[in-house]
Amino acid sequence: MIHELLSSLAAAEEAGPDVGKVLGQFAQYGIVGLIVVLLIVGVIVPKYVMNALTAEKDNWRTAFEQERAAHQVTREQLIAAQASVDTANEQGRAMVQLLEKLGHRPQTTTGSA
Repeated sequence: MIHELLSSLAAAEEAGPDVGKVLGQFAQYGIVGLIVVLLIVGVIVPKYVMNALTAEKDNWRTAFEQERAAHQVTREQLIAAQASVDTANEQGRAMVQLLEKLGHRPQTTTGSA
């Protein structure tokens, strides 16, 4: 059993760096080691990095709001265009009915040419 344990420890050492050893090296320096480890891991970030991330977030938010406003204008224009198409169709139907009442047989086309 001890032989198996020693062989597994030897295999682990050959596999690569031991995270426990690395953390142990930083831990021997106390609070400074803890701060360095937290900086490396990314738990603690410098103020300039946080300011840059906040500015980037604000830029993305502004771009999103502008894009949403632009899409809203596009939707309003599409609604207005649809209303004008509906009005033109209604005027065409009214013209056909008027011509039929006056005795003319208007030629209507179905589909697009």
